[in-house]
Amino acid sequence: MADFVAAIDHGTTSTRCMIFGHDGREVGRAQTEHRQIMPGPGLVEHDAAEIWANTEQVIVEALRTCELTAGDLAAVGLANQRETTVVWDRHTGEPYSNALVWQDTRTDHIAAALDRDQRGDVIRHRAGLPPAPYFAGGKLQWLLENVDGLREAAEAGDALFGTTDSWLLWHLTGGVDGGQHVTDVTNASRTMMMDLETLDWDEELVGFFGVPRSMLPTIRPSSHAEAYGSTRGDGPFGGEVRIGGVLGDQQAAMVGQVCLEAGEAKNTYGTGNFLLLNTGHELTRSKNGLLTTVCYQFGEDRPVYALEGSIAVTGSAVQWLRDQLKIIRGAEDSETLAREVDDAAGIYFVPAFSGLFAPHWRSDARGAIVGLSRFHTGAHIARATLEAICYQSCDVVSAMELDSGVHLEVLKVDGGVTANDLCMQIQADTLGVEVSRPQVAETTALGAAYAAGLAVGFWSSTEELRENWHEDRHWTPAITAEQRQAGHAGWQKAVSRTLDWVSV
Repeated sequence: MADFVAAIDHGTTSTRCMIFGHDGREVGRAQTEHRQIMPGPGLVEHDAAEIWANTEQVIVEALRTCELTAGDLAAVGLANQRETTVVWDRHTGEPYSNALVWQDTRTDHIAAALDRDQRGDVIRHRAGLPPAPYFAGGKLQWLLENVDGLREAAEAGDALFGTTDSWLLWHLTGGVDGGQHVTDVTNASRTMMMDLETLDWDEELVGFFGVPRSMLPTIRPSSHAEAYGSTRGDGPFGGEVRIGGVLGDQQAAMVGQVCLEAGEAKNTYGTGNFLLLNTGHELTRSKNGLLTTVCYQFGEDRPVYALEGSIAVTGSAVQWLRDQLKIIRGAEDSETLAREVDDAAGIYFVPAFSGLFAPHWRSDARGAIVGLSRFHTGAHIARATLEAICYQSCDVVSAMELDSGVHLEVLKVDGGVTANDLCMQIQADTLGVEVSRPQVAETTALGAAYAAGLAVGFWSSTEELRENWHEDRHWTPAITAEQRQAGHAGWQKAVSRTLDWVSV
């Protein structure tokens, strides 16, 4: 009897496979990191072949850890880093180049050109996105223009494009031997090429980027028993398992946090921060620098939409303290170091390493630490790093309230940074609202599992999912409104110092 659901959670820095029971609790996992390839300033790449090999590895290890086989699994779901762009040969399965990661800024000039004429307005209206190097369409255009032989292969029908979900799904379902070239609505909505209303590729938008239609995957619902087929028997699962759900990682976290009603919101703290607000079946077009995106589509139901504030650098700023500045040994040390001081003593760190995302959308910005004196220490920089994570989220919440009219009373949080209790207290303080962390912190993987399980009847309804959600810890604001306002004013002043640093 199939008593479990598997989830593949492929993120920016690692890939994991997790196994969940009917109560939504983890019964096993395996995880491994992949290389961050940075050939120059603003350039971030991944080796797609390495990612697939790691995926195979973690699937085998997770099943071994639980002493389970494919026959014990009712379904498998997939969550993935969004926007990261892969192109590969349909006949050999070989990538034409490294994948361009969502943080990569080499397509600044493409986004700027789109924004200088009416094409930018068309993209905003139909795709719900501002022209920005963040999204996959510009990355695909760059690859077509710069990888030798790719344009010719694409026009001949030999080259396939996908975000990392499509790359993994193609391999899981057979690769060169009949692999399915598909994606889901949430990932497709991050390309600047999908119409949010029709949920299909838009010919005019595709034309803006010079993309041959044959490269594009078929768009399917996020949760569907028949949309994605099954894993191959000779693959890493060692048997056929129905692939029931696919979601971009941030939408998966919405499902894992059970933010399934209009007005519910969550913030995921990972490499970057991603705050989403469920807006229901109606499109809410942002006037304040947010993204309109598909939240999920279950089966043949109408899609549910979301407003999103995407922040490029949060958890990766802590990694920068570890790997580049070398003032901490591990991410957990950031809290220990930051607790050595009561505050940042007037310094602000704006980690605009890839420009500023929501709500500013300034690709000309670059990182800055301002207000430094000889008094300041590594502890102050660590504290300022945690504050930067929180202030960036505050900027998004302010824009979200203006767009939606919804005032948050509680912010549900998840992701690796939420293990940092000091950071979560700072978030409650700077935001002025309650912050709530669930018992199951890996909500991205859980959301992928939920989408897959709902598709095959492992869970009968979303109400069952709500019963699985339990709070682990709660934080309450502990500073005055005057302190909060002063902190925000300093932050906005610091942000202004990062602008117009590079030409685009």
